[in-house]
Amino acid sequence: MKKLASMTLALALGASGAVMAQQAMTEAQVRESLIHQGYTDIDDLKFDGGMWRAEAESADGNDVSLRIDPESGKVYPDEKVSRLSEDDVRASLATQGYTNVHDVDFDDGVWHAKADDKADHRVKLVIDPANGRVVDSDD
Repeated sequence: MKKLASMTLALALGASGAVMAQQAMTEAQVRESLIHQGYTDIDDLKFDGGMWRAEAESADGNDVSLRIDPESGKVYPDEKVSRLSEDDVRASLATQGYTNVHDVDFDDGVWHAKADDKADHRVKLVIDPANGRVVDSDD
């Protein structure tokens, strides 16, 4: 009886390990996910230490080292990055009614820019790096 229970437990553990291995993302899936998240020039993509690792360029133009969760695809960059490029930020500001956008820069985890608002006042803007929305504006 104990032998049967031990064999059943061993089979169950083996099957759950196989299921977990099947749920891990493939190299192609990781690469596709990184591209979708705005990363380009993806190099040295390899599975190491239980995580995917890669070198890439973020949407904001920074070279970064990445660690990627093999099950969820969550990316852990070695520095703060934005999913939006400078062009994305400029386009978002235009759709929000800002004109004469200049001095667009990614710093301290957010985008900064100067522009003219709808009333033609010059303003300094802080922009969300995930969606391009203005989160703060100073005259």
